[in-house]
Amino acid sequence: MTRHLRVDGPNHDNRLDHMAQGVIGQPLNRLEGPLKVTGRATYAAEARPANMAYGVLVQASVPAGKVLEIGDAPGALAVIQDKRMIRYAAQGLDEKGPTSGPDRIEYMGQSIALVVAETFEAARHAAQNIVVRYKPEAVPVDPESVTPELPPKKQSAAGDVDKAMREAAFTLDQVWRTPSQMSAAMEPHAAIAEWDGDSVTIRAALQMLSSNRKQMADALGIRESKLRLLSPYVGGGFGSKLGINAEAVAAAIAAKELGRPVMVAMTRQQVFDLAHRRSETRQRIRLACDAAGRLNGIGHEVLVSNLPGSEFTEPVAQATPFTYQAAHRQVVHAVARIHRGCAGSVRAPGEAVGVTVFECAMDELAELAGIDPVELRLKNIPDVEPTTERPFSSHKLAEALREGAERFGWSGRRAPGQRLEGEWFIGMGMAAAVRVNMLQESRAKVTLVQDGTAIVETDMTDIGTGTYTILGQLAAEMLGLPTDRVEVRLGDTQFPPASGSGGSFGAASSGNSVFLACEEIRQQIAKAMGCDERDLTLQDGMARAGNVAKSLSELVDGTITGEGHLQPGKTEKSHRQATWGSHWAEVAVNRWTGEVRVRRMMGVFACGRVLNEKTARSQCLGGMTFGIGIALTEAMEHDPRDGHAVSRDLAEYHIPSHADVPSLDVHFLPERDAYVGPLQAKGLGELGICGAGAAVLNAIHNACGARVRDLPATPDKIIAGLEP
Repeated sequence: MTRHLRVDGPNHDNRLDHMAQGVIGQPLNRLEGPLKVTGRATYAAEARPANMAYGVLVQASVPAGKVLEIGDAPGALAVIQDKRMIRYAAQGLDEKGPTSGPDRIEYMGQSIALVVAETFEAARHAAQNIVVRYKPEAVPVDPESVTPELPPKKQSAAGDVDKAMREAAFTLDQVWRTPSQMSAAMEPHAAIAEWDGDSVTIRAALQMLSSNRKQMADALGIRESKLRLLSPYVGGGFGSKLGINAEAVAAAIAAKELGRPVMVAMTRQQVFDLAHRRSETRQRIRLACDAAGRLNGIGHEVLVSNLPGSEFTEPVAQATPFTYQAAHRQVVHAVARIHRGCAGSVRAPGEAVGVTVFECAMDELAELAGIDPVELRLKNIPDVEPTTERPFSSHKLAEALREGAERFGWSGRRAPGQRLEGEWFIGMGMAAAVRVNMLQESRAKVTLVQDGTAIVETDMTDIGTGTYTILGQLAAEMLGLPTDRVEVRLGDTQFPPASGSGGSFGAASSGNSVFLACEEIRQQIAKAMGCDERDLTLQDGMARAGNVAKSLSELVDGTITGEGHLQPGKTEKSHRQATWGSHWAEVAVNRWTGEVRVRRMMGVFACGRVLNEKTARSQCLGGMTFGIGIALTEAMEHDPRDGHAVSRDLAEYHIPSHADVPSLDVHFLPERDAYVGPLQAKGLGELGICGAGAAVLNAIHNACGARVRDLPATPDKIIAGLEP
C-alpha cells in the first residue's frame, strides 16, 4: 500500500527523535564510498556494451545564423544532423524537451551535428576537421548593449525607496558586477544509448530522472514507457545536469540510426560551451537607514542575460524581499536577450551571487553608519515576511549571527589597515547566509525481507551528496535495522519517481517519501504484533510492544512492502520557508602584490534536522569553497566580438585548489521545522555557498581598506583599491 502525505499543515510529531535504532543524524561513512574509491561504481561513460560506437559533437563556429551544408567525414561511420537534436540543455523540472533543430544557430559552440566512428579518437578527428558552410547573422552578445526585458513576476515594490534615500541618516548606492560562472562538475556530461526494438535505454549523467525522462521522450518523439534512464552514480552536477543535454539526445538518435550502442561524451571545453552557465549580473544596491542603523529603504536592481526565448532568468534578488525589514522596498529584475551560451541553474541559483552582493552592501552601510556589521543585521531581522506578512516556518538568523560571532572571536576585529603582520594586512569579515527552502513531489518503495534486510528503491540520484547513505539511515532508523542490512537502489526510472537532486530539495523530499514508505511497513508489523503502531519499538531486527518481543523474521512472511508519496502542500504558501546561517572569514592581503590568502573560515547553519552530520558537513565545506571561488578566482570570460566562452577549461577557469582553501569550521544549530514534512529537515547543500564569498570580500576590506565591486577580487583590483 501507498502512504500519501500532502504537507498542508505543521507536523509536530518528531517521530524520528523517538525511534530506537539511533542511526539518524549520525556521521556515518558513505555507503557507496568503497565502490567509488575502488573504481567499481560505474559512471555514465564507463559502461561498455558490445559493439559500441563513439560519437563526438560538431560545434558551431559562428554566434548565430543557419547551417547551409555539412561536409563529409572520411573514416566516420556517419555524420548525423537530425531535426530532433537540441540546441541547448533543458532547464531543471521542465517536462518538455528544449528547442530542437541543429541547423539554426543561437550561440557560438552550439552543437549542430554528431560524427560517429569506431573509436573516440577517429570521431574526434573527424568532428574537428569537418567543413561547415554557414549563413551567419549579426546578433548582440553583450548584455549592456541591448534594451532589457522586465519580467512582471520578478518585480516588486512597497513604499517609496527614493523618498527613503532622501530622508535617511545614512545611505548606500553602489553597483556590483559578477561574471558568468560554470558548474565545472568533476564528471563531464556523457551518455550511452542502446535500443531494443522500439525501446531505448540511456545511461547518462543526470540529476532529475523523473523530469529528464519526460524531456527525453518529448525530444525523441517516443512514449515515456519506451525509455529507461540509468544514472546510479553521478560525478557532481551543481545544476549542470538538471535537464537533458545535447549528448544524450544525439546518442539516442545515432544508436537508432546505426543499430548499435553509441556513446557521446563531452570534452571539458564542450561542457563549458553546452552546459548551462550562471548569468553574469549587474546589481545596483540602495540602502537607507536611520542613525541607529534601522533600515527604512531597500532597493535591488538586477540585470542578467539569457538566450532569446529561454524562460529561465537567474533569480538574483530571490532572498532580498524577506531577509531584512524595511518599509520602503523595490526589486527590479531585467533580462538582456543576447547570444551567449544558455544561462540556467548553477548551484544556489539567485542567492549565490545575490546574497553575496547584498551582504557586501550591508557591510559598507555598517561602516558608513559606524555600526558593527553583526549589530546592523540583528537590528533588521523581520518578525514576519515583509510585504506579505507571512510567518516564517522557522527563523534562526539571529542565533546563527550571535553564535558565529562568539565562536569566531569577532570581538577581536580591528579597524581596516590596523593589523599588519610583516607584509600582510590581516582582516575579518562576516555575512549572513540565507537560502529559500523547497519540497518537490517524491515517491519511494521500501521492501522488508524475511531475512531481516530491507531494500529502498527510488529513481532519486546521488550526485556526490550522500543520498545512498541518508536514505539507508532513514530506512534503518524506521525499521530498526543496522545500516549494513539496508540496500539502497537509486538512479533508475524503473523505480518510483523521486524529486531528483536539485534546489537543495532532494534529501528532504526523497527522504520524506522513504519515511512514509517505512511508516506503512511499521503499520503492518504492528498489526502482526497486535499493537498500535505508536506502541511499537523496532531495534536491531527485533519488534517489541509491551512485554512481547519477536524477531522481524518471525513477523515477515516473505516480504512486506510499503510505498511513500510526498507532495508539497499549503505550507509552502502559508509560511515563508528558508534556511539560515552566518559566514566568517579571516584573510591576509599582501600590501605589495594584492594577493589574498584565506587563513580561516567558519560557517554556522540551521537547516532543520541534520540527517547525517558527516555528509551535511561535507556539503557545507563544498559551499564555502564555492564562496572562496566566487570571491577570488572564478570568472567565465566571453569574447566581446562573438560571445563565445574564452575561459572554457579548468586551466583558465580558476576554481579554488587545495592551497586556496584553509581548514574550514562548520557548526549546526539544533532545529526542527514542523512545516516541511515529518522529517522536519530542510535543504542544506546550497546554503553553504550563500554569502560565503561576501565574508571573504568583507574581510579583504577590513584587512586593507579595498572594496572590490567587480568580482572576482583579483590582485590587480585589490591593488587599485589600496590607498596610496
